[in-house]
Amino acid sequence: MKTPDPQRPPADSGILRTALRRNLGAMAKGTALMGLYQAGETAFPIALGLIVEHAMQDRSLTALGLSIGALAVIITTVSLSWRFGMRVLQKANTTEAHRWRVRVAACGLQPVARDVDLKSGEVLTIATEDADQTADIIEVVPLLISSLVAVLVAAVALGLADIRLGLLVIVGTVAILSILAVLSKRIGASTREQQARVARAGAKVADLITGLRPLHGFGGNHAAFRSYRTVSSDAKRQAITVAKVNGAYAGAALALNAVLAAAVTLTAGWLAFDGRITVGELVMAVGLAQFIIEPLKLFSEMPKYVMMARASADRMALVLTAPPVTTPGPERPAAGGDLEVDCVRYGTLNRVKFTVSAGEFVAITAYQPRAAAELASILAVGVPPETYEGEVRVGGRAIAELSIEAVREHLLVNPYDAEIFAGTLRTNIDPSGTSGLVPEAVEASMLTDVVALHRDGLDYAVRDRGANLSGGQRQRLSLARALATDSDVLVLRDPTTAVDAVTEQLIARNVAALRRGRTTVVMTSSPALLDAADRVLVLDEGVVTAEDTHRNLLATDEEYRVAVTR
Repeated sequence: MKTPDPQRPPADSGILRTALRRNLGAMAKGTALMGLYQAGETAFPIALGLIVEHAMQDRSLTALGLSIGALAVIITTVSLSWRFGMRVLQKANTTEAHRWRVRVAACGLQPVARDVDLKSGEVLTIATEDADQTADIIEVVPLLISSLVAVLVAAVALGLADIRLGLLVIVGTVAILSILAVLSKRIGASTREQQARVARAGAKVADLITGLRPLHGFGGNHAAFRSYRTVSSDAKRQAITVAKVNGAYAGAALALNAVLAAAVTLTAGWLAFDGRITVGELVMAVGLAQFIIEPLKLFSEMPKYVMMARASADRMALVLTAPPVTTPGPERPAAGGDLEVDCVRYGTLNRVKFTVSAGEFVAITAYQPRAAAELASILAVGVPPETYEGEVRVGGRAIAELSIEAVREHLLVNPYDAEIFAGTLRTNIDPSGTSGLVPEAVEASMLTDVVALHRDGLDYAVRDRGANLSGGQRQRLSLARALATDSDVLVLRDPTTAVDAVTEQLIARNVAALRRGRTTVVMTSSPALLDAADRVLVLDEGVVTAEDTHRNLLATDEEYRVAVTR
């Protein structure tokens, strides 16, 4: 699924309707309170007109006191209704934004990836900014209704003084909204494109930060910066376009509202001069003409926020409604089962066939690194089973027949570049806090020196992406995490490339001992790990060309000896 076309209509798939439906109670309460606020605001100039009309004519202290009391009641009502109305609406807004953030994050973190052409940085933007803007609809609708209440109350009050004043307000409001509705469509299209470009810029900078060290290593940081600057400049230009459209919209709204207020004021003045309305009614009309500018401004801004919410909901739908890359089956493999790769053809793999018996420790050395990467991706279910020929079976059942949760429970593929997360050594090794093998995993991965080096031990704080650890420490931490899962079938890909030869020898011996009786596959060219394995499979040109122990292969296969000795 591609990045949305800014010209096509929104396809929010009911996201806005869902948000409105599950917040009906809070919105009804907020609408009532904000309606009361707007009614109170409208009542203030009406009350002033009545005071001028009656209290000042009677010149009675009692009437004046009652008038002041009435104004105090109106002011108190306005203050409290605004306070509690906005509290209700903002609580519902933030709660709804939280729900959508969690839902988008859950989709992004599902074991089965979704068929959506978005990078992780774009999904992050959708899970934050777009979720927040979608939830704004919770506030927009009540404010829209309450603003309408204010305009209607003002129109009725002015109509009671003179029908022409009331009609002027109603006709003017309809005309203003009709003009602004046309501009709001342009805002929606521009906003969708801006959100897409900002998301792409976010994805680009996330990718660059991830690869910052290798970029510095080969001097590619300047080219990477220029690439990001180009993407960011596109986002900037679109943001300027959106700002121009928003500025034109806001300027038009203010101008039209001011014209209507001036028209009401001048009409009221003319009617008073002609003796058709009283001085009190003139005061009321002038006050209402000034007052309705604010609700009219709020009322006229609502279409813009509705279009922005629709644009954000449209982008969230890209993630939430995207189909899964593959549809897993419902079965579960037998515990402690074996691993079979049966005539798999994919990429450089050419009908690869081998079996790893339950409890066996097998090493695979691939002469072409791409073949190892493709095999690891297939075993990790990163490649849908329907996209390659042949079958992969775990515990006697094809992966396509198994639920993805069952695959993850029984088969763990630990990549060579596994992420390190901000937290502690302990939370990186055992994120769920349920493993009983943390000490053994630390010892087997030779992470003991890192634990002993710091006073906090396993509670030593790890920065984002392991920035305060060396490359070898990060690799050993990743290996410890894989070993701590105690998975029935564990596949490790190049787990010791960043450690020295002595440490590598110890890790190989420890992993073989810790995983004894558990099915283990290591994709590596490390002599230490190859020697620790029960047998070695040689993968060359996409097929298994040799199979024996490491030492027998060294003695009988010249190509193997050249490839793995160092």
